[in-house]
Amino acid sequence: MNQYVTGAVIKKLRERKKMTQADLAEILSVSDKAISKWETGRGYPDMTLINSLAEALGISTIELLSGNDITNSNRSSNMLRSQLYVCPVCGNIIHSTGKAVMSCCGIVLPTLEGEDPDEEHLIQIEKIEDEHYITINHEMKKEHYISFIAYASGNIFDMVKLYPEGNAEARFRIRGSGKIYCYCNKHGLFSCAIKPKRT
Repeated sequence: MNQYVTGAVIKKLRERKKMTQADLAEILSVSDKAISKWETGRGYPDMTLINSLAEALGISTIELLSGNDITNSNRSSNMLRSQLYVCPVCGNIIHSTGKAVMSCCGIVLPTLEGEDPDEEHLIQIEKIEDEHYITINHEMKKEHYISFIAYASGNIFDMVKLYPEGNAEARFRIRGSGKIYCYCNKHGLFSCAIKPKRT
């Protein structure tokens, strides 16, 4: 990982669980002096203890290492609240139905924020029968391309992976209002809303 657990995070989570340093030390089979050292920044827990420490504190290992304890409040899994993450090392695309801590290639990934499309990343939406035909007039070279186009509605999240030398286009079955996302490997995530036309 590119970060390591901090004493402030350990202390905050320990106190939230209403545990004393001695309580935590007993669970981990270490001394309470060791816990004190971790919490005051005079030492770090050994890597062999990280999984047990995370479990004792009621948090995932990734959350513990990143310093983020995230609760996904999207209990109904409304796909319009989707979060997207892209690894800058391998290009892996990760989708979650709400807030989460994601990592890939040893890096904790930031949640991508969809920006309004600019002229270079203009998302064109055409209705063809029962589909949205999405096109983006963008170069598709190895060093600069659209990596994916996705469509989220209340209960569906569809994604089409794109590749250099191909076309920046996708088709999605119409499912009412929603959001279209596209990801440029150089400029990040863009999004726009789809609203059903009133007749």
